[in-house]
Amino acid sequence: MSTPVVGFIGLGHMGGPMAANLVKAGYTVIGFDVVPAAIEAATASGVQMAASASEAVKEAPIVITMLPSGRHVHSVLDEVLGAAAPSTLFLECSTIDVDDAKAAHAKARAAGHRCVDAPVSGGVGGATAGTLTFMVGGPADDVATAHPLLDVMGKRIVHCGDAGAGQAAKICNNMILGITMIGISEAFVLGEKLGLTNEALFEVAANASGQCWALTSYCPVPGPVPASPANNNYEPGFAVELMSKDLGLAASALRNAGVAGDLGLHASEIYERYLEEGGKGRDFSAIVTDIRRRSEG
Repeated sequence: MSTPVVGFIGLGHMGGPMAANLVKAGYTVIGFDVVPAAIEAATASGVQMAASASEAVKEAPIVITMLPSGRHVHSVLDEVLGAAAPSTLFLECSTIDVDDAKAAHAKARAAGHRCVDAPVSGGVGGATAGTLTFMVGGPADDVATAHPLLDVMGKRIVHCGDAGAGQAAKICNNMILGITMIGISEAFVLGEKLGLTNEALFEVAANASGQCWALTSYCPVPGPVPASPANNNYEPGFAVELMSKDLGLAASALRNAGVAGDLGLHASEIYERYLEEGGKGRDFSAIVTDIRRRSEG
């Protein structure tokens, strides 16, 4: 069975590896990005680069976007919707506000196209390995059309509901992750103050009621989980910038929905402060170092 041409706009740390996996699976990928390093890496992986976003979508029945914010998504849509062939499926993999996602669906439909929001979880490692989780929102028929591509780029695809539901699931999931990582980090710093080794606390918590993914797969202190960023000077798998962004989206959603989300709001404030005070470019689990610093004296 022949594979469709895929347009891919946004070939950065996440989009680049995702596009490369599509190329490996036999798809012809026409890409566009504005960053020279992203263009160079994508070209090396077999992506055919277009001169503009509009050029990238002309021959593609499916277009994937992986962009920094809702503002960027809507700017690209405004540019490319008129250039795309009728009924093009736009697969929006960026993490953006739920209202922005719903507006993107409406904008695509008004132009005679289809749209699915499909933000991801799994970080750069998951994008490279093709093991991402996709949280998908949109009509079932459109999700079915996107499924073969999602299967190449990820290992778990969850259809969460209609337009915007994928973004809603992503925001809620990452709010849980951000809150949990702060709690784990506070516990390790407290354990250090009380004379516990990190290994001892890990051994207890990982096999008791404190057990969770952020602890056993992404432990914020060096030693217990060899693959965690803590053992690589907190080189980012999921950067502080991205966690701060996602928690900001969660905070906005909490306020708009009238939810008494004290922990979500405070987690957003903690990561925003850390980003401003030295966290840029570090993995989000490095929040433990900020808590430790603030606990000195």
